[in-house]
Amino acid sequence: MTLINLISDTVTKPSAEMLAVMCSAEVGDDVFGEDPTVNKLERKAASMFGMEAALFCPSGTMTNQIAIKCHTQPGDEIICDELSHVYRAEAGGFAFHSGVSIQLVPGKLGKIEATQLPQTLKADFDWLPKSRLVVLENTCNMAGGGFYTYPEITPIKDFCRQHKLGLHLDGARIFNALEETKENPQEIGNLFDSISVCLSKGLGAPVGSLLIGNQQFIRQARRYRKLFGGGMRQAGFLAAAGIFALENNIERLKIDHQNAQQIAARLEKLDIVEHIRPVATNIIIFDVKQPWTANSFLQKLSDQHHLKAAAFGPQTVRFVTHLDFDADMLSQTLDILSNKNWK
Repeated sequence: MTLINLISDTVTKPSAEMLAVMCSAEVGDDVFGEDPTVNKLERKAASMFGMEAALFCPSGTMTNQIAIKCHTQPGDEIICDELSHVYRAEAGGFAFHSGVSIQLVPGKLGKIEATQLPQTLKADFDWLPKSRLVVLENTCNMAGGGFYTYPEITPIKDFCRQHKLGLHLDGARIFNALEETKENPQEIGNLFDSISVCLSKGLGAPVGSLLIGNQQFIRQARRYRKLFGGGMRQAGFLAAAGIFALENNIERLKIDHQNAQQIAARLEKLDIVEHIRPVATNIIIFDVKQPWTANSFLQKLSDQHHLKAAAFGPQTVRFVTHLDFDADMLSQTLDILSNKNWK
């Protein structure tokens, strides 16, 4: 039986076409700025978002952490939703790398509103950290792939500008959001001081994320990338995959979203499922009823049906659709998630 892997959209493997462009890539030493394929990828990404420059890094965690380091000083504070990846899933890097504290905002499905920000700002007292940076995540992983729209971000940007706060976008899945909103990436680029874009999730590249900003910001970021151990040599082989992903794998994200909707509709009919978060893109988060637990549910999926997924809590499970999850796998998954298999 075919293994169906819904653990994450990071499990994808390069297609034959992507491998071909990787193998034929022209490369150089990127630490010296001499890898032509890396340079091409960085120019392409910056242009897409209407920004001046970009930096190719090994991971989205690194691009986020470099951004925080560039925007802040030790003793500062960043502001983000309580479900944000930079808080929940980056090993406390904001404190380790940048020496900053964090102010959490209880948003709605991973999204904060401008009206919540005034109460987060710290007064100018010696014993308080300085509010310095707001971080938004689009889409929000732990909230089930919900996304911001341009009109929702604009008042947050206005607030940040008024109070001299930086605004960073953890856009690990920004193209999933843009595929739904149909907004232009340049519109989004105009709202942020920096943007992190992941190539190894829904876009299907094997490795890599991009940090995008103005020339001065990226010059500083490049130094921190080296400091964090992220300087790469002949990285053009990986950058070629990123170029292929940006040119070929954005529009097809809609298929992943449609597949997620079909799975969610089947889960709603499954007796042992108690609650499903709203499914906006390619992430499905749901709770199973007791006596089932997330682990026992996943164990049965794996042992009896060769389907893998992730536990997100004692009763909570996450499925993520992606480009390696094809129509046959969808059909099998829908059959697995029928009540006849869970009596």
